[in-house]
Amino acid sequence: MANNDDKNNSTDEINENTQQPSETEILEKYDRESAVRRDLGRWIWVAAIIGISLTIFHLYTGLRGPYTSIMQGAIHLGSALALIFILYPVKRTLTKKRGVPWYDALLAMTALFCNFYVIWNYEKLTTQVIIHGYSTLDTTVAFLGVILLLEATRRAVGVPIVVIAAAALLYGVYGNMAIFGEFRHSGFDWPSYMERMFYSTEAIFGTPIQISSTFIYLFLFFGVMLVQTNIGQFFNDLAFGATGRFTGGTAKAAVSASAFQGMVTGSSVANTVSSGSFTIPMMKRSKFKPEFAAGAEASASTGGQIMPPIMGAAAFIMADYTGVPYSEIIVIALVPALLYFSGVFMGTHFEAKKQGIRGLPKSELPSMKNIMKRIDLLAPLVVIITLLLNGYTPTYSALYGIATAFLVSFFRKDTRLTIPAMIGTLEKGARVALPVIVACASAGIIVGTVTTTGLGGIIAGGIINLAGGNFFLLMFYTMIACILLGMGLPTTANYVVTASMAAPALIAVGVPDIAAHMFVFYFGIVADITPPVCLAAYAGAGIARANPLSSGVNAFKIAIAAFIIPYAFVYNPVLVLEEATFATLAPALLTALIGMIGVSAGMMNYFFAHPKWYERILLLAAGLLAIYPGSLMISLSGIGILILIGIVQYLRNRKDHDNLQTA
Repeated sequence: MANNDDKNNSTDEINENTQQPSETEILEKYDRESAVRRDLGRWIWVAAIIGISLTIFHLYTGLRGPYTSIMQGAIHLGSALALIFILYPVKRTLTKKRGVPWYDALLAMTALFCNFYVIWNYEKLTTQVIIHGYSTLDTTVAFLGVILLLEATRRAVGVPIVVIAAAALLYGVYGNMAIFGEFRHSGFDWPSYMERMFYSTEAIFGTPIQISSTFIYLFLFFGVMLVQTNIGQFFNDLAFGATGRFTGGTAKAAVSASAFQGMVTGSSVANTVSSGSFTIPMMKRSKFKPEFAAGAEASASTGGQIMPPIMGAAAFIMADYTGVPYSEIIVIALVPALLYFSGVFMGTHFEAKKQGIRGLPKSELPSMKNIMKRIDLLAPLVVIITLLLNGYTPTYSALYGIATAFLVSFFRKDTRLTIPAMIGTLEKGARVALPVIVACASAGIIVGTVTTTGLGGIIAGGIINLAGGNFFLLMFYTMIACILLGMGLPTTANYVVTASMAAPALIAVGVPDIAAHMFVFYFGIVADITPPVCLAAYAGAGIARANPLSSGVNAFKIAIAAFIIPYAFVYNPVLVLEEATFATLAPALLTALIGMIGVSAGMMNYFFAHPKWYERILLLAAGLLAIYPGSLMISLSGIGILILIGIVQYLRNRKDHDNLQTA
């Protein structure tokens, strides 16, 4: 039998090596943002020059201060559009074709012209137009600018956001023909609406692109610096050294490592692939099922976007929308993030106990002594946190973090950047930012329509009416809207849209602003692990060679906390530090953490032992009762049920063990 097992293991290893798809193939399949041309030919120099120039521009304006919002946005967006038409082919199937076709070169130059036209004619477009109106050339440029933006967004982000943005444009022009009376408005003509979209600070060059051109780009570049200098590898070593020896160590280490990496990549799918290419095979070798390994990595990678201090790009926009400084946003987000990752840890723990999977031996783990010798590599993160919490702007905090990462990298050979690597890092910074830039610009079209036509108030009122005065149903419908949009939109665009349409419905019934915005933020993110469209889980399944839908179900079960926590902090805003004191926060946090134990145990079908069917139901119910906000007695009753089930299972285990010993 041992020989057969060895033979099977050997066969599995051969299949693993021969059939494992590459990171590039998986990213191209599940992440539209990564489907770039592999061989640009001589155009590689053009792409490099534009990319390097764009990063230097942001470093320069970060130091000296940005230009006026439209000029800053036009340089930011115009350069990004040109780079997208060079890097992204019109169809995914053309990524392997060498060079850049003439029509894409023409589109790149036209996109640059349209955006730089705004800069060259800035005074005319912002002052003289009030008297003289727009010229035919102005209108033509606006049309071209909007159309090229939508095409670039389709290539770099995907079709769904383009469909929504195009529908917004149609609604803006033909709103007077809406079937339902409450959605009707006077409407606009095409020329004036395109001019409004392209030349005002309320649409394409509105808040999302303004924040993208200042804060977001620099923080994305900071993440690139950590990866390119191998400082990111230190996070992986730290995670495995700290958690790898415990029950199910590979899964717990993967969760920790992905939380760190997710802070700096800002993409659920990209983080799943980059971290998962290392962690998923390790989990499989530890005897975790492939579907579970894929789901665990996807849930942790997705959660990285809600992990302070460097959350997803949408968090910067949230700071502007809510008027809450980013330095406070990261503190507010800490408790929900703690609950989320506690739930994920518990899920991996109960699965490991169920499968009898122990921790890794000490010989296979990084030495904590060696890790501590590299503790200085945490300096860039410490610098950013310290500066943010001491009132520095996100721009300066990011700049100092970038400078610190650059300086720290020189202390070791394996982190030191060569001159060519430095140049490549500057270009990489631009490439990583491209999907975020066009997503923010296209979301600006949607927001511009919402504010211009009053659609946001209409939708918010519609959600409230649909709920019929039931507060829970109001949250449920808002959640569904966020998840559905999140299945087609990237996180940043999803948040921009839901913050304009869905969050006002919660705010209208008395939910604090920050709780309402965090609610839609969370559910926009977890769309990446919500079946049936769960791209992060599908990407993990590609690495694990597992069933994609089953991987998505596992990710959903592991990350169940993400579907409960937003309800908890809306019902009990103290969890997002609204009027919080130690006396109010401590019991709410403690009961929520204990409740997550029950919910995770019920979802993973294991507590102290395999539960009977009714025990599983009781575990889920007890967990929800413990989390229930506003009533300590209800929470204590849930905790009491959990303790009772634990005692029953412990005694049953002991009896079974004694019977086995007697036999």
